[in-house]
Amino acid sequence: MKLTKTNKQAGLTLIEITLVIAVLLGLISVLFIGVSAYREGSNRAKCILNMSNVQKAVRAYQNLYEKNEGDSLALTDLVGTGKLIETTPVCPSGGTYSAAGNVPSVGTVYLTCSLATSNDHVPNTVSGW
Repeated sequence: MKLTKTNKQAGLTLIEITLVIAVLLGLISVLFIGVSAYREGSNRAKCILNMSNVQKAVRAYQNLYEKNEGDSLALTDLVGTGKLIETTPVCPSGGTYSAAGNVPSVGTVYLTCSLATSNDHVPNTVSGW
């Protein structure tokens, strides 16, 4: 009868633990990149939604006060307590809005964002605006 004593310890080696940690860190970094891209897309969508809401307020103001295309129209006529938009729209990415200053023709945007060229804060189509 042969007796052999084997000391087999269960567990992971230092190299295996390091590899698992490296893989987890890689997956976490990919997650952060994805969240960042999602946030930027969300900010872009909110900026375009702000422009759309102001455009709707412009058309409502135009119809309500019988304004014609080209008549002067300040953003303060639309925004404020008791007006068509309660609070001044703010670009979530830190851009600034500039208003046209007059009632635009159909298909022309009244409000534009300073990040329109750099961060693509511009609607794809404004045909119905």
